[in-house]
Amino acid sequence: MTATGETLPRRTFRVTRGDLVRYAAASGDHNPIHWSDSRAAAVGLPGVIAHGMLSMGLVATAVTDWAGEGASVREYSTRFSRPVLVPDTDEGVTLTVDGKVAELRPDGTMRVDLTVSCGGAKVLARTRALLVPGAVAGT
Repeated sequence: MTATGETLPRRTFRVTRGDLVRYAAASGDHNPIHWSDSRAAAVGLPGVIAHGMLSMGLVATAVTDWAGEGASVREYSTRFSRPVLVPDTDEGVTLTVDGKVAELRPDGTMRVDLTVSCGGAKVLARTRALLVPGAVAGT
């Protein structure tokens, strides 16, 4: 049975420049701050950054994988608090997602609060998902 305070298994996602190119092709967001160090620097960024929606999507993947078959996400929100800098290396960078069940509501939904970090720094803030139960892991 899922309980308030239960933690979700930690998920990590590696993000490389190649991933940014593939995401740009799929999303249509070809802004050069996502692939060119010189263009990123020209607008005051310390380097190439991941697409914000790519980061959000990876977090959503962690939540839906945990929630399991039959569950659905009713709401999902976050604030971008720091860019995800992606170095021009084969290793790229690691995005880490931790979470816990923050609230079980009378209507059967549950709120999950998530912490999203990269290189030890929080990159998304106030990240929350409201889940409609299905076959939630641990139940």
